[in-house]
Amino acid sequence: MPKSKSRLAIVPLGGVGEIGKNMTLYWYGNDMIVVDAGLKFPEEEMLGVDIVIPDITFLVENKEKVRGIFVTHGHEDHIGGLPYILKTLNVPVYGTRLTLGLIENKLKEHNLLDTVKMHTIGDNQQIQAGVFSVEYFYVNHSIPDTVGFAIHTPEGLVVHTGDFKFDQTPVDGRQADLQKLAGYGSQGVLALVADSTNAERPGFTPSEKSVGKTIDHLVAQAPGRIILSTFASNIHRVQQVITAAERYGRKVAIVGRSMVNNIQTSIQLGYLNVLPSTLIDVDEIGRMDPDKVLILSTGSQGEPMSALTRMARSAHRKVEIMPGDTVILASHPIPGNEKFISRTIDQLFKAGANVIYQGVHVSGHGSQEELKLMINLTRPKYFLPVHGEFRMQRTHANLAIDLGVDPDNIFITELGDVVEFEGDRARFGGKVPAGTVMIDGLGVGDVGNIVLRDRKLLSQDGILVVVVTLSKTSGTILSGPDIISRGFVYVRESEALLDEATKLVESTLVRMVSDNISEWSSLKTAVRDTLGRYLYEQTRRRPMILPIIMEA
Repeated sequence: MPKSKSRLAIVPLGGVGEIGKNMTLYWYGNDMIVVDAGLKFPEEEMLGVDIVIPDITFLVENKEKVRGIFVTHGHEDHIGGLPYILKTLNVPVYGTRLTLGLIENKLKEHNLLDTVKMHTIGDNQQIQAGVFSVEYFYVNHSIPDTVGFAIHTPEGLVVHTGDFKFDQTPVDGRQADLQKLAGYGSQGVLALVADSTNAERPGFTPSEKSVGKTIDHLVAQAPGRIILSTFASNIHRVQQVITAAERYGRKVAIVGRSMVNNIQTSIQLGYLNVLPSTLIDVDEIGRMDPDKVLILSTGSQGEPMSALTRMARSAHRKVEIMPGDTVILASHPIPGNEKFISRTIDQLFKAGANVIYQGVHVSGHGSQEELKLMINLTRPKYFLPVHGEFRMQRTHANLAIDLGVDPDNIFITELGDVVEFEGDRARFGGKVPAGTVMIDGLGVGDVGNIVLRDRKLLSQDGILVVVVTLSKTSGTILSGPDIISRGFVYVRESEALLDEATKLVESTLVRMVSDNISEWSSLKTAVRDTLGRYLYEQTRRRPMILPIIMEA
């Protein structure tokens, strides 16, 4: 890490070697700024975990140096960690109008709105944050008001792209700031820190408007009710759905808390154009002709508690799938969600719906030709591919090499890696603490590897609780041993196995007491080891064994 005030450090705290929880630290001397503070959804082995956010231990240790958090756009993988992070790191938050509006919704839920200072960044405005001077450039993405940041540092200019694509026909008519990017390239860019999500996809990413044409066709042709599910934050797609509904005389009901919040905020801030008569309450659906209704819903990823999934299970309080409904999934599966989505689609078909789940999506991230264009526009000396798994970062690095970037000037980073810049030279400079913090219910960081290991063991082989009461004076068994099984074997069908196990525990305790071994820790260990060996021999399973010893 930097040893003097004359070095710039770029440190990814999230978003490298993974998809999601994007967060990057920029550090120079006594000044730090952070770009983005996202979350990611738990991996399959993270049993019971709700969300995952970056580990900000290093930022908290240096909180007097942190001048602010700059946010590129309003997607969960860039803003979702803020409510948790701002509780321990109360610093100013900077972003565009819509991005801050969506952040406000999150802070309200966590009762933080009155304690956090938020600042809207205007076009061509430079924000001074310690030694850093930050301005934004506009890029295209699946949500309006998406920007990247040009960060002026004492060592030179760093361009941080955020998520981006170059859409020649954007839904809102606002194209990416190609002139600004080319201008930075002319000035001289020290380092480009760029989105690698679609680095493996050749060509260009199609325009979001191409999805609008598909949606328009489907809305025009569908005979009955339409239920369309997409990401709640994909405001450009929501706009195209609403436009198609208005064109063909359908009223729109919104289902799902995040969808309702995002649409309300976007309308209030002028990012969604909706006729006053278009939106109806979900309670009005039953009183209307089916071919005059379009329901806009969350749940395109098959999330167990989302609106569409509950509809598919006939568990939604207000909307029930009926034969003849057309259900459109206007999204692409996030890696890891494929099973949930397949299950939901099957349930929708069983309920009699016509389900359209392919061909109604384009990515919000640039493909290889757009990534090349970003590099060619900015012409960086150094290159850091971020926002992707390792293979995506490596592929992005190879694209840069093809364009003439010196391979020695490319840094493929892992979480916590420090890349130092001094005197026009760069190198790896050690690591800082970084990783993941798991959120489970109200608990922040109280679920770690040991808890997850226990949960995995419980989910695989169950638990046996052994309860026994010993005499305080003689150490003899007064009651028990009683064995309680949960998730291991069904007691009524395994009486012989558990009877033998009970005798084994009893003989073990009697033997140890006769050997004058009375420490509870030793007794519990002996019970656990003896019983574990026996049960594995008999069942080839390793349940968690929890001895409870009491005295009387």
